[in-house]
Amino acid sequence: MEFIDEELQQYAEEHTSAESELLRKVNRQTHLSVMKPRMLSGHLQGRLLAMFSQMIQPKQILEIGTYTGYSALCLAEGLQPGGTLHTIDINEELEDRVRGYFDEAGLTEQVKYYIGNALDIIPTIDATLDLVFIDADKINNAAYYDLVLDKVRPGGYIIADNVLWSGKVLSKYRKKLDEDTAALLAFNKKVHDDARVENILLPVRDGLLVARKK
Repeated sequence: MEFIDEELQQYAEEHTSAESELLRKVNRQTHLSVMKPRMLSGHLQGRLLAMFSQMIQPKQILEIGTYTGYSALCLAEGLQPGGTLHTIDINEELEDRVRGYFDEAGLTEQVKYYIGNALDIIPTIDATLDLVFIDADKINNAAYYDLVLDKVRPGGYIIADNVLWSGKVLSKYRKKLDEDTAALLAFNKKVHDDARVENILLPVRDGLLVARKK
């Protein structure tokens, strides 16, 4: 996942606005007590997500893949007054922890937190979306994209995480073409070839694919 020199990464973080106390707490506690802490967006990517949200000023955000709530807290920073952040995760074991973070952030009324299969839940969300963040199982990225695109307003954004997949999108960095890598290769091509959007793939952390609906 580390695509630039470690010292350059540290320099970038040192010259990026700091995490809030709550985000530092979520970051620290996730690394101490939750499996696969690498899934957390972290400082640099979190500040980028917050800045995207602040630029877009969304009324309705959908996040697919809550994990411990770090990225949701970042995305909520740009949420308009009276807006809603919908976030979906399949892991019910983290629910109490995540709801506690949302309560601590004062977001109880702004966040709708769904536990279950996103493929089933997304069609039930009746909202015109300004911003979507896809960060769940990679096999279903294309399905999530298809489900949300019609819900996104013209000029709205879809951001997908982990689209470089630790470099395995390049054949020289993989031993064989596994199912996840194949799905990401197909997803990246699908979005790039979709005339309904314009897109840019940012080599930030594990890769962010940003698509703007025309």
